[in-house]
Amino acid sequence: LWRKLHPTNIPFLILSLEPLSLNNKKRRESPSMHSCLSRAQAVFGFYTTVLSCVAGLIALSVLFYPADNVVTTVDLKNVQVTKGRLHYYSTKKEEYAQIRFDLDADLSPLFNWNTKQIFVYVLASYPPSPPGKNLRNSEAIIWDTIIPAPESPYSLAAAWERFSPGKASLSKPRKHKASGSPSSKHPGILRLRNQKHKYQITDISSKLVERGNATLVVGWNVQPWVGALWWSPGTGTVPRTSGKAGRSQPFDFPALKSTKP
Repeated sequence: LWRKLHPTNIPFLILSLEPLSLNNKKRRESPSMHSCLSRAQAVFGFYTTVLSCVAGLIALSVLFYPADNVVTTVDLKNVQVTKGRLHYYSTKKEEYAQIRFDLDADLSPLFNWNTKQIFVYVLASYPPSPPGKNLRNSEAIIWDTIIPAPESPYSLAAAWERFSPGKASLSKPRKHKASGSPSSKHPGILRLRNQKHKYQITDISSKLVERGNATLVVGWNVQPWVGALWWSPGTGTVPRTSGKAGRSQPFDFPALKSTKP
C-alpha cells in the first residue's frame, strides 16, 4: 500500500481515474429527450400548483369582506302540542309540537364572489327533560331553506344569452325557494308571515306538554365555492360570520290539543 501511495506513483493514479470522471461528466452534460408522459406530468403538476394557490387566495380574500349588516328576527305566532303517532311506522304515541312563526331576515351581505349558496334554518331550543341531568338545551330544526347565489354575468349561460338572445338558455332560471318567486333581485331577503313548520318537534322523553322557557333561533351556514363553511353567531363553531342571529321571546309549550289514533 505504501508503494502505491508513494509520491512518485500519484500521477499514475490520477491518470487512471481521469477517464472515469470524464465519462461521468459527458454523461451529465449530454441532452436527454423527455417522453410525452413526463412532459404531461410536468404540465399537470404546474397547473395543479397554480390552481391550489389561486384557490387559497380566493378562500382568504373572504376575510377582507366582513358581513356586518346581517339582521334577522323571528317571532312565534302559534304553537300546539299533539299526541299521536308521528309517522305511520311509529310503534308508540308521543307528544310533538306544531309551530308557526314570522321571519324577517336580510342575508344579502353574506353574498360575495365566493358564495355558492346559504343554508338558513330556524330551530327551537328548549330545556332538557328531566332537568338537571343535561346542562345543554335540546335543539331541533323546525324549518330550513337553501338560497342560491345569483347567477354571475360571466357564466356560460349568461354569455350564451348575450350572444344568442333569441335562443333558449342553457340553464333554467333559478327559483328562490323561500319566497317562491321565479327570480329575486335581492337574494337573501326573507319576509315570511305565519310560516308553517317543515319538521315537527319531538323529545327523547316523548313529552313536551307544559315545558317552558323555549325559544326560536335563526341560524345560517354560508357554503362557499372554495374554502371553509361559515356559521352564524352563537352556534359554537368556527369560523363564524358577524351579524345578529334572531331569537324569539321565551314561550311555553301548551297542553295537549287532541289525541290522534
